[in-house]
This record gives sequence, structure tokens and C-alpha cells, in this order.
Amino acid sequence: MNDNTSDLKALKKELHSKRMRKGYMWALFCAIGWALWYIAGTLLWSVDPFYGMYFDIAGINGDTIALILTAVMISALTAITAIVALLIWNRALDNHREIGRSMKEFHPCSKWFFLASIFGGPIAIVGSFIAMGIIGPGFTAVAGLTYPIFGALLAWKWYGEKISKRAALGIMIIIVGGITIFGGAAFGELAKAEGIPWLGIIGGLMGAIGFGTEGAIVGKGIDVTKPEIGLTIRYFFESGFWFVLVIPLLAIVGYPIFTYAFQIFDTLTIIILAITGFVAVANYASLYKSYPLVGVAKGQGIANLYGLLAVIFSFMFFGDVPEWTIVIGAILCIGGSYIMFSESHDGEESLRGV
Repeated sequence: MNDNTSDLKALKKELHSKRMRKGYMWALFCAIGWALWYIAGTLLWSVDPFYGMYFDIAGINGDTIALILTAVMISALTAITAIVALLIWNRALDNHREIGRSMKEFHPCSKWFFLASIFGGPIAIVGSFIAMGIIGPGFTAVAGLTYPIFGALLAWKWYGEKISKRAALGIMIIIVGGITIFGGAAFGELAKAEGIPWLGIIGGLMGAIGFGTEGAIVGKGIDVTKPEIGLTIRYFFESGFWFVLVIPLLAIVGYPIFTYAFQIFDTLTIIILAITGFVAVANYASLYKSYPLVGVAKGQGIANLYGLLAVIFSFMFFGDVPEWTIVIGAILCIGGSYIMFSESHDGEESLRGV
């Protein structure tokens, strides 16, 4: 009997370790994708119709309205490309029938992804695009690095998700590392921002709160469905919010939003939009997959390595030579990740409290 008990405990320990490693792997994939998303998302502001849309509206209605409307247009069209990618993905996984069934079950299932679409789309994504357009990608990334704090606190308070002192320490070190990496660029961008930097600051805060809250909500939602299905439902709700409610309302008010929407059929614009949407799907799906394996706090903490990776990708794509702070920031990010990776999970059979 004792031998059987020992074997069972050893098996549970091995399975739990495998689950944690797999969860960390998915979170790392999200970090890579999120860093690429910042590159593609920043490029969208420099191509038509978004570039021309901003200046046309700014000349009539001012910078604030122009930034918000352009951010809404970018977010809405990115959501469409994300749905296309998800439908292809789910068809390959033979999940397409389950999407409709899960969406119909609003109370037990799709309500979570409806809430996630509000916090992740109109709040987080729009806020991030506004911060990029007004201040720059460096500041936006710094603001976004704080999102695991909101996600971890909500998951702990709401449904008792466990987070050890060691994991909390690792998350905080990664956040400090990311701020160190982006710090110079962020303050430089903030100092150079013209007109309405306060709106960019609000946008950055919207991104942090939105992404963190979305993570806590999704951590609950994927208890009842697959991550790919939940993500598809989330994007359907977000697209409906844009194209059924917001964009028609803006058109009724008098903004020529549909005029610009029909001008996206330029090869370069379509390519960048597709990359932005497809990358968003890849990193979102990876993050969703990490939540049931390692929890919201640890998943978002490892995904925060996008701060380091975004600097590397900025150098690769734009030739932006990193400051000396990247060395210190890189050491902190890698050190924080190692603290989390190397944590012992002996005796931990559940990610949540009873």
C-alpha cells in the first residue's frame, strides 16, 4: 500500500511538473508574438488609409478626435483579420462546430468571453493604439508591463488562484527589467509628445488594466471550453461591438469612417493588417493556453518578457540601437523568469485555493 501511495505521489509530481513546463512554454510563445505585435501595430499608423485618416480628421476636428477614431478603425479591422485567422485555425483543429454551440451557451460559457472582449478590445487594444500614436511604442510597452499585477490580484481575489512569494518576486523582477529596458525611450517619447500627452498616458493605463482584467476573466472562462474556441468567441463579440455599434454610430454622427474603411485595399496595408491580426491570434491563443497550466499570474509574468524581445525586434526591423540599459534590463528579465521557471512545485496539486 505504501509503495502504491509513493508511486502515485511521484506520478502526480511528474505530471504537475510537465504541466508547468508546458504552460511556461506557451507563455513564452506569447511573449514572442506580443513583441512582434508592437512592431506591426506601430507600422499601421504610418500607412494609408490610417495615416491620411488621422491628418484629415485632425485638420477638421482636432488631434484628440483624430487619434481616437484612427485607433478605433485600426482595432476594428485588426479584429476582422483575427477572426479570419481563427476560423482557419479552428477548421484545421475540427473545432468549427463547437464554436456555435459554445457561443449559444451564454450563461455558463460565452458570457466570460463577452466580458473579455470588452476589456481586451475597446479598453486595452484601443488604449494601446492611442498611446502608440500619441507618445510611442516605448511608453506603451512600459505601461503594458504592469498588466500582470492587475491580472494576478483579480485572479487571487476572485477565484483564489494561488501565487507563491517566489512567483510574485519573479513577476516583479521582470516588470522592473522591462521598465529598465524601455525607461529611456519612454521618458524620451513622453518629453517629445506634442499636444495631448495626457491622453497617451490614459491610453497606456487602459492597456494595462484591460489586459490584466481580461486575463482574470479568461482564466475563469476556459474552465468550460477550449482556448481556441474561447478566443474565437471573444473576437466575434469584439467585432460585433465595433461594426454593429461603434462604427455605425460614428457614421450617423457624421464622421466619414466607412469612406476610410473601404480604402484599406492596398497591398502593403493588407499585409500589415494581416500580420497584426494573425500575430495577435497567435500570442493570445498561447497566453490562453498557459492559464489553465500555470495560472494567470505566472502566464502573464512570463509573457512580460515581450519587453526584452520588443527591443531586440526593434533593432532587427528598424535598426534602433538599444541603450546600455538593455543589458541591465535583460539580466533582470532573464533572472525573474529563471526564478519562476526553477520554482519547486512539490505538493502543489491545484492552482487554486479550496
